[in-house]
Amino acid sequence: MSERTSQSAALSASVVFADWLPELEATEQILVGFSGGLDSTVLLRLLVEVVSAERIMALHINHGLSANAAGWQHHAAQVCLDLGIQFEAQSVSVTESGDGIESAARDARYAVFEKQLIKGGRLLLGHHADDQVETVLYRLLRGSGPRGLSGIPVTRAVGRGRLIRPLLEYPKAALEDYAHAQKLSWIEDESNQDNKFDRNYLRNRVVPALVERWPDYIQGVTHSAELSRQADQLADAVARADLDALEPRIERAGWSLALSGFDQLEPLRQKNLLRYWPQMYGLPLLNPTLIDETLNSLLPARGDSEPRIARRDLQLCRYRQRLYLLQRRSPLSGRAQVDQDLCLFWNGDEPLLLPDGNLLTAEPVLGAGLRVEDPESLTVRFRRGGERCQPAGRGHSNSLKKLLQEHALEPWWRERIPLFYIDEQLVAVGDLWVCEEWQAEADNKGLKIIWRTNSL
Repeated sequence: MSERTSQSAALSASVVFADWLPELEATEQILVGFSGGLDSTVLLRLLVEVVSAERIMALHINHGLSANAAGWQHHAAQVCLDLGIQFEAQSVSVTESGDGIESAARDARYAVFEKQLIKGGRLLLGHHADDQVETVLYRLLRGSGPRGLSGIPVTRAVGRGRLIRPLLEYPKAALEDYAHAQKLSWIEDESNQDNKFDRNYLRNRVVPALVERWPDYIQGVTHSAELSRQADQLADAVARADLDALEPRIERAGWSLALSGFDQLEPLRQKNLLRYWPQMYGLPLLNPTLIDETLNSLLPARGDSEPRIARRDLQLCRYRQRLYLLQRRSPLSGRAQVDQDLCLFWNGDEPLLLPDGNLLTAEPVLGAGLRVEDPESLTVRFRRGGERCQPAGRGHSNSLKKLLQEHALEPWWRERIPLFYIDEQLVAVGDLWVCEEWQAEADNKGLKIIWRTNSL
């Protein structure tokens, strides 16, 4: 028996889904990403052997990138009709980004998957061992580290559900043999022959040369991917331990860690921690250039300079011996600018959306909070300079500038903090203080102000 024949024999529904069947039986939603190509066709055909067809929904993403896209969708719908499987097609708009059209199509596709998945749902995709090899080689050529070289994960969280790739350990040859044996029909994407795309070049030009020289290259590459995955897991474990020792905090917006302990780490562990930290909150990983800029420019800057590094999707800031990680929702240069002459009327009944996207809400409380006898007289303004406040319980008033410094409110919030006025008198500062005269007394109703901040 040839190697291909033995691989094909191993490709049976009972073997492929042996580890996944209990999980699939327990979930309310089984969603299959179904292009109509070889991989997803084999996956779908195998799945209906172990799961009743009425429990499966095939989701076809029409990217609109090929003149044959409508025909592919029709074919996919017919396959599902023949199998008695629920079929849904969704069209997406693909806009090429800096990472190329392939990456943009993938992002559009996964956005649909995330939207479709219910809590606890399962998404099945047909990636196989050849895809794994291409991914590892591609990332190797792009200079990836252990995380990238670990390749495609067999399972991971997606949206509210989970992604499973049951065919990932099987070579494409096994899928082809199974498809021919079952007399399956599938579509062929003509773009797969276009070698201007990097992955196609690897598949069509590089891999055949590897096969000729190293027939068992798949096993070697997948083994290296597994070792890289283990190394990445070890690095994450070290990073988690280091982070736990650095007094991590959830801030008003974003997160921070203590630099006193960070400075004591070896440079390699500092870099490892910075790579790991953002992913804890679903943020993009810091690339090596940004990590080096953080270590070499941001952290050594003068103590009073309040340095920051801003990129498209995040910011790193240093303030009072802490390093802050912030999402960046709008292009900022330096501190946020707010219209100092802006005056907003607010009675506290409904949430108030501030110009910077942050939100004010209020809750009625007894014997605490802001005393407001006439809610219609309450206005919201922003700093103009020279404001003074005597926080409730404090023996004297101080300038707002001094109070904010004493409170250690981060500099990027000081020009954005909402100030509350009644008849031209400052009565409260954000959700930090109520001025002495305006504190609700015992048994009297007051307003508890909540300043909910979005990310920068």
